[in-house]
Amino acid sequence: MKKIITITSIYFLSVLIFISSCNNHQSPKDTNYGKATNELVQLLKKNPELKSLMIASIEKAKQINPDTITNPIQSLDEYFAFASKAEHSVPWMLARNTKHPSPFHNISAGFGAFYSVMDQPLPQLEGKGSYNNSVEYTEPFSSWLTTFNKSWRSYLDSDSSWNDDYYHEVLKDSAFGLQNGWYEDPSHWKTFNQFFARKLSSPAARPIASPGDNSVVTSFADAVPQGVWAIDSNSNIVEKNGVQVKTANIKSIAKLLGNSQYKDSFANGTFTHSFLNVNDYHRYHFPVGGLIKEAKIINAHNPTGGVLTWNSNLKHYQFDPSVAGWQMLETRGCVILQTDNYGLVALLPIGMAAVGSVNFMENIIEGTRVNKGDMLGYFLFGGSDFIVIFQKNIQFTLDAPKAEDGSYIHLLMGQRLGHLSKK
Repeated sequence: MKKIITITSIYFLSVLIFISSCNNHQSPKDTNYGKATNELVQLLKKNPELKSLMIASIEKAKQINPDTITNPIQSLDEYFAFASKAEHSVPWMLARNTKHPSPFHNISAGFGAFYSVMDQPLPQLEGKGSYNNSVEYTEPFSSWLTTFNKSWRSYLDSDSSWNDDYYHEVLKDSAFGLQNGWYEDPSHWKTFNQFFARKLSSPAARPIASPGDNSVVTSFADAVPQGVWAIDSNSNIVEKNGVQVKTANIKSIAKLLGNSQYKDSFANGTFTHSFLNVNDYHRYHFPVGGLIKEAKIINAHNPTGGVLTWNSNLKHYQFDPSVAGWQMLETRGCVILQTDNYGLVALLPIGMAAVGSVNFMENIIEGTRVNKGDMLGYFLFGGSDFIVIFQKNIQFTLDAPKAEDGSYIHLLMGQRLGHLSKK
């Protein structure tokens, strides 16, 4: 009898030791997550209030879109699983939809699914200074997003992120244009980001319009022009609500240019920008020639920068421009170019959301003289817009062709964007 009691006591003692060990260490479930996701798991364990906000945001997103195909994140555990998968996946693997097998379509769907669950306005955050009263812009979650982006970028820079199957998927998707003979030999692409920042096969793949005439401004990237806006004497865009750039609104040119010594040089000037889509050639070039006076990267957080909504009719996520109203905080480049006849020109490639990365070529330093069409730099996954600003007394006319609905058509880098004249 004593022997049985002793064995039983040892058994229960072993169980207690095991439970205690589990409580003092990460569970096996946690250790299967990616590095950044594990950090979030631990962050929420230490911050019950943030955990409660995350659960509330996920629940609200689930009410708006309960479909588990287009919204696979229906619980906090599923958010962890989705984020962890993203850390080790190419972007179109996040939202595989057999009805839309296109990688281009699934990249957009994956972004929507990931960000929408943290982008819901919550009554708990009203009056606390968080943009849109959402978790995405609340610390410490906002800072964690930067950690996540860096982890994802590390994977997209690794050899594991690219293989022949991925190549053939994008080759079949005409949106990426690999069938056109524009790009370098695919053997150069050892990682996803090398594919994303793919080079041209030769300068002939993107002829430069009027290369010797600086009055002709060329498209700096494969992109869609968005329009032209005036800047007032206080270096603010005249448009009442600013200009929507991707998912944020720009109002102050001085703030946009950060600590540039030329931040006040564009009062009464002109602002234009063009949007790059995820399938575009993601290297950007000089739209005019001149002398580089300044070149810097302005680092910042890269949240989505706006508000995601679910379009129940079209069955996809979309950004709501009516509620995008804050000064852009994304990482961006800033190059100030002195032209011979048309003053200073500010060139700003804009990083956006996940893994937004702005990179310059090695010769992009003060004192370098460049020609129209020379390469300025490239985006890794996430870069998506480009701003150009002209000084006062310089008239920029955007004369790119338009579609029947009045919107500008997609331009290839080097095609004519517009022209300059002196007022």
